[in-house]
Amino acid sequence: MNEFWKDRRVMVTGGRGFLGGYIVRKLNEQRANVLVVDADRYDLRCLDDIRRALVDCHPQMVIHLAARVGGIGANREHPAEFFYDNLMMSVPLLHESWSAGVAKFVALGTICCYPKFTSVPFCEENLWEGYPEETNAPYGLAKKMLLVQSQAYRQQYGFNSVFLMPVNLYGPNDNFDPASSHVIPALIKKCVDAKKEGAACIEVWGDGSPTREFLYADDAAEGILLAAERYNQSEPVNLGSSFEISIKDLVEAIARLTGFSGSVVWDATKPNGQPRRKLNTSRAKHEFGFEARTSFEEGLRRTIEWYSNKVESV
Repeated sequence: MNEFWKDRRVMVTGGRGFLGGYIVRKLNEQRANVLVVDADRYDLRCLDDIRRALVDCHPQMVIHLAARVGGIGANREHPAEFFYDNLMMSVPLLHESWSAGVAKFVALGTICCYPKFTSVPFCEENLWEGYPEETNAPYGLAKKMLLVQSQAYRQQYGFNSVFLMPVNLYGPNDNFDPASSHVIPALIKKCVDAKKEGAACIEVWGDGSPTREFLYADDAAEGILLAAERYNQSEPVNLGSSFEISIKDLVEAIARLTGFSGSVVWDATKPNGQPRRKLNTSRAKHEFGFEARTSFEEGLRRTIEWYSNKVESV
């Protein structure tokens, strides 16, 4: 048990979401006083609801996970909503948290904050060297404003807020809805469903050349809570695994682990997204001792097993 968390009042926005589930479980294990803010009771795009949540919870710390998220397709179809919703549920929340006397604010950014063309591995110092990849720029820029705000409020008010940038997350309980899922759950669903239906092939967007880095959600939760406990600066921090894999190799790995033996049809008319993603994670290790512990192969196995069991139980 960690005495830092015992009885600490922690408000978690998006606490019933994918990552939120891991965070809330770990906080409960540490006997924190967890106060979950979800969309059923509070619309964080509404200032009155933000204020009501802070009055109801009276937190010592806010961990802000709530966001409108999705894959390339969802970002392309709803760029205005991805910008507006993420900006309006974040910037007013940080301001009102400062105004309400919250001791610490932990803001979750995104790897999409980085420029489209960035030196690999991505270092936090590269963050302002160009414009984000076009398909998710509205989302990435909306989240990036939290970093600007965090630094400004620390400078003017001494407000203790931190800004973390996790790479693509995956794991059990992920979103497998084809309309909004990210690449790993989308591919797992395609392969599992194709195998079940006896389909000869699956279709995948792009040409398979982009690379991505992925972080197992349980590891991400560990990193966020270590930062919440130990890190007290507004310089942004990457959270990742330092493992880079091409989309082509990712598809082959998921097909192998799901037992799908059909062919892959690449739709090169669809966007690839950012060409490469790989993080420098040395700042997280140095500042608060975080290193990912789950190997990519093991994380994929657990995620596939969880989804396959869910499909079989339906």
